[in-house]
Amino acid sequence: MMRRLVPSAALLAALWVAGPAHAGLFDDEEARRQINDLKAQTTERLDTASRAQIELSNQIESMRSEMAKLRGQVEVLTYELEAAQKRQKDFYIDLDTRLRKLEGPSAPGAANPPAGEEGAPAAAAAPAPAKSDPAQEAKEYEAALNQFKAGKYKEAAGALEAFVKNHPASTLAPSAQYWLGNSHFAQRDCKKAIEVQNALVAKWPESPKASDALLNAATCQQELGDAKGARKTLETLVAKYPSSQAAESARQRLKKK
Repeated sequence: MMRRLVPSAALLAALWVAGPAHAGLFDDEEARRQINDLKAQTTERLDTASRAQIELSNQIESMRSEMAKLRGQVEVLTYELEAAQKRQKDFYIDLDTRLRKLEGPSAPGAANPPAGEEGAPAAAAAPAPAKSDPAQEAKEYEAALNQFKAGKYKEAAGALEAFVKNHPASTLAPSAQYWLGNSHFAQRDCKKAIEVQNALVAKWPESPKASDALLNAATCQQELGDAKGARKTLETLVAKYPSSQAAESARQRLKKK
């Protein structure tokens, strides 16, 4: 009987030892599975984060490109604005120079005798000029011109237009018409300015202001983008008034075109 118990005890001992070993093997496999699952989840999350980061990076790069584009547009607009301001400044400097040279002597009305003064018969034949008051005309003209100098272009235009209407035969009428055109140009109404300057040339072709009127009309055409029309006006100016200061300016412009 003792011999029968020995194998049984040995078998039980073997089973007792094998049991924990099998359990340990099962636990290791479960741990590996969980680790693999965790790795897969981590990899998926990293991939998602990587894609999001790439998308964000692309958006940032797109925004940078757009900002660079906008910055370039701002620089272009700034340059164009500065160039336009410079052209306007140069234009008014030129106007002021011409004003000092051409308007100074004639403004008081003393340099130009009233119409009909040189011959009594002419005055008798045309009584209307005898009613004119050169001093009053000069006063009205100066008042309108001072508004232009002060930058009150709308008011100046109204006063100059009224002067031309009320004193069409005045020796100052061509100059008033000229500055009327410039008043419209200063208000960026180039079409009206061209119309006024062309009317001056048509009505007073012999006036010293006629050549300047054509030059300013060409400037307005250039501002409107009518390069062909501006060139034609400059050529007309040079042909009709070749010895004028305006013609010299026109020649310089034609060389650049």
